[in-house]
Amino acid sequence: MIVTTAALYKIAYRKFAIGAYNINNAEQAVGLFRGCLDSKAPFIIQLSKGARAYTHKKIIEAIIRACDEIYPEAIFAVHLDHGDEETCYDCIDSGFYSSVMIDASHHPFEENVAITKRVVDRAHAKGVSVEAELGMLGGVEEDIVVEEGNACLTNPDEAAEFIQRTGCDALAAAIGTSHGAYKFKGRQSLHFNVIEEINKRIPGIPIVMHGSSSVPAEEVCRINAAGGQLDPSACGVDENEYLPAAKLGVTKVNIDTDGRLVWTRVHREFFRDKPSEFDFRPPGKIFMNEYAAFISHKNTKLGSAGTLDEVRKGLGS
Repeated sequence: MIVTTAALYKIAYRKFAIGAYNINNAEQAVGLFRGCLDSKAPFIIQLSKGARAYTHKKIIEAIIRACDEIYPEAIFAVHLDHGDEETCYDCIDSGFYSSVMIDASHHPFEENVAITKRVVDRAHAKGVSVEAELGMLGGVEEDIVVEEGNACLTNPDEAAEFIQRTGCDALAAAIGTSHGAYKFKGRQSLHFNVIEEINKRIPGIPIVMHGSSSVPAEEVCRINAAGGQLDPSACGVDENEYLPAAKLGVTKVNIDTDGRLVWTRVHREFFRDKPSEFDFRPPGKIFMNEYAAFISHKNTKLGSAGTLDEVRKGLGS
């Protein structure tokens, strides 16, 4: 059942975080639905500009609609991740999306405010929620590249002004995370003091954590053992920090890279062990099962596992 992102936020706020998972194909969609039902968790499906263009936006949307029909017990929202203004308008007008993210964080503050406000006005007229970004995460996300030296944490005072002037429904904040597989060298932790200060200034407004994959060393090691060349020193966000952050207002946690690592590991190992195989369906089946287990694990760390009945009751369904 597709629901509004705002409704999920209201139920989860300061209790648990909702996993927002980027998908690109049918195998990811099936694994995501299975994993969330296995763990009894609500979730958010994220479609990026790249995902919408990978085959065609109508194909990935049709896959989601089919999964909604096949798995009627699932409760989820559909969200545009890292959209520009034009893509946001396309998604708002489609009637399919629960929410959109306008990412104008690479612009100066005043321009970010102006762009976000235009998107908010258009979205709210159609009952669609808006997530906006303030501060800049390092790393690579779609076609946006931010060098680590140019990354900057979100200023709590600016966050309050930004929310007041734009009317956006959720704030993607730079709180110590990074996009992509090559995240950090050495130990990295979320800036809980920044999260707390932002929450104090915008109480009731969900904070969104981008770049939240953990880049498990085991996945990287197995990929490299099967012929990959990933940096073995790369690491991401400690999964054990998800729930403490949720208690401080981080209500949506974006996870993409880790899912790609699962896909890469499954396929590299399969074709390494069966070099004469050419049928992509057997590893596809393995991946769906592995991805479901991965999703279930993440939901446990987010605190959303086991909340589906609570969510259903909160939605009045």
